[in-house]
Amino acid sequence: MNPLDWSFPIAVTWLIMFGIIICRAGGTFLLGRFARRGIRRFARVERIMAGPKYRRAEDTIDRFGAPVVALSFLTVGLQTVVNLAAGTTGMRYRRYIPALVVGGSLWALIYSTVGFLGFTAVARAYQAEPGLTVGLGLMFVIAIIGLLIGLRMDRDPAAESTSASAN
Repeated sequence: MNPLDWSFPIAVTWLIMFGIIICRAGGTFLLGRFARRGIRRFARVERIMAGPKYRRAEDTIDRFGAPVVALSFLTVGLQTVVNLAAGTTGMRYRRYIPALVVGGSLWALIYSTVGFLGFTAVARAYQAEPGLTVGLGLMFVIAIIGLLIGLRMDRDPAAESTSASAN
């Protein structure tokens, strides 16, 4: 179902989008909680997570993480990581859920109103100039792939060990 074709009132569209983000972001948070529980079974990880520095970091994230969670919904590509991190660090539900509701509400508002204008713009551009639109889309995908490859090469352990042994 194409959201551009929805004939629902804005309030209904907002409720649908809000439900989607609550399920997606809340599910990611829960996955983080489950991962946290599973990874603590390793003795070495448990020792690290029980240490004072890690505990202090967790307390800081728990205390100040709610605004970060709420604001992450205004970004593209950061929401999943922030919600997963909130789960894996054990952010308390009483802090996470209000942040999820506030951030999810803003996300739903944006995507149920002006957020779909981007889809409309691409659709109209394709109708006017399909070749140009596809070409620009491919250039964008190639640029992203190049960026990811470049970032991966910077972190490549083989390259680091080669440069370390040269020194």
